Amino acid sequence: MTEMARQAATGLDSVSGGGGRLVLDKLVALLDLERIEENIFRGISPAQSPVRVFGGQVAGQALVAAGRTVPETRRVHSLHAYFIRGGDPSVPIVYQVDRIRDGRSFTTRRVVAIQHGKAIFSLSASFQTDEPGIDHAESMPEVPDPETLPTFAERAEGFPLRFAGRPRPIDIRYVGDPPWITRTSGAFSGHNRVWMRADGTLPDAQLLHVCVLTYASDMTLLDSVLARHGVYWDVDEVLGVSLDHALWFHRPFRADEWLLYDSTSPSASGARGLATGRFFTREGEHVATVVQEGLLRVR
Repeated sequence: MTEMARQAATGLDSVSGGGGRLVLDKLVALLDLERIEENIFRGISPAQSPVRVFGGQVAGQALVAAGRTVPETRRVHSLHAYFIRGGDPSVPIVYQVDRIRDGRSFTTRRVVAIQHGKAIFSLSASFQTDEPGIDHAESMPEVPDPETLPTFAERAEGFPLRFAGRPRPIDIRYVGDPPWITRTSGAFSGHNRVWMRADGTLPDAQLLHVCVLTYASDMTLLDSVLARHGVYWDVDEVLGVSLDHALWFHRPFRADEWLLYDSTSPSASGARGLATGRFFTREGEHVATVVQEGLLRVR
């Protein structure tokens, strides 16, 4: 286990002082996997964790494992993942990388995360060398600047939300009223929009930034499904888990700079909800697209 990973074992949400900076350091440490063999890596979870491993964590760690078998000159442009079983935060996760193909322009990797001898998660990722081509993108919606918006803790004050008062590695600012408020007002607009960024400066390694964004992309996305039905985590009786997750990376970005996460839900049925999201920089560049389906049981 690396020294950074040892520090991460103290927990992402166990810091009583120092705010998000210390918690961000622990997230970076969680993504610093231990290499056991050429294509085998081991990751850990925070000491103080929920019952299941956070989906964004295992997705981020799996992408780290894949990326460490690929030349740095090739950037990840897409990933597709399935959450197979709930992860056990009390034991390490082993990531096995299958080097599917190394082509002239593209590299493909498959990663399986294993605990207790069983697969809990699988990921396929594709990497590409930089090359010129046609270029277009949709425009970013007009929203207030993130500095003008309340923090997550300020928005959550007075509501029974888990972890609301604890430091978080990702600074999240809701544009407009968050869904735990609109659930009773009926003012949901059809889009769940938040500004988010790593709460501190990250090293320059490009792979780290895409892995931190992968981690953060599992946050707030399914809110867009629940908000359409006037319910929300912790406030109502909602059981939800991620089933699959797909990400496309369009342009370079830094995860420690503000990104607008604009998400909506086109459909929900059969106790499953589909959510799509787009990431934009402050300058309006569309840098990533997300699609996720979640199991959502509302009592």
